[in-house]
Amino acid sequence: YAMLLSLIFLIVLVAAVVGFVFRHEIKTNFESNLNLALKDYNVTADRHSEAVDTIQRTLQCCGVQNYSDWERTEYFSQKGIPQSCCKRPNDCSEEDLKDPNKAKLKVFVDGCFFLVMSTMESKMSIVAGISFGIACFQLIGIILACCLSRYITNNQYEMV
Repeated sequence: YAMLLSLIFLIVLVAAVVGFVFRHEIKTNFESNLNLALKDYNVTADRHSEAVDTIQRTLQCCGVQNYSDWERTEYFSQKGIPQSCCKRPNDCSEEDLKDPNKAKLKVFVDGCFFLVMSTMESKMSIVAGISFGIACFQLIGIILACCLSRYITNNQYEMV
């Protein structure tokens, strides 16, 4: 049991170190995937489009760097900026969303990339605290399992 807990502890420790070391690659990959999701955005409600809409609604942002990122997409040429970027959903018409100058007044102008990254970084202390707490419980479990094993082997000869 102690060996199993030690193995799990090491796996979690390695995952935490790898996540910390490669955090810049994670940011780069997230930005490129968000750009790709914008490029492939469509109305058929696939998972990527739903994820983009959810991020934009939840964080009140639009595009990757700003709302003008949508101008380089195929979706913009057909329907303009998506409804999920609107500050007030009932106030956005398709004509407004096709005109970048009018859209600037009706959509969120901040990009989603920096908001997602700042939200993640602000929550990292909570994640680190929870991880530290779990690691402490695992270490206590490892120590107690070793003590129990030692107690059993020491008392083995007395029972006979």
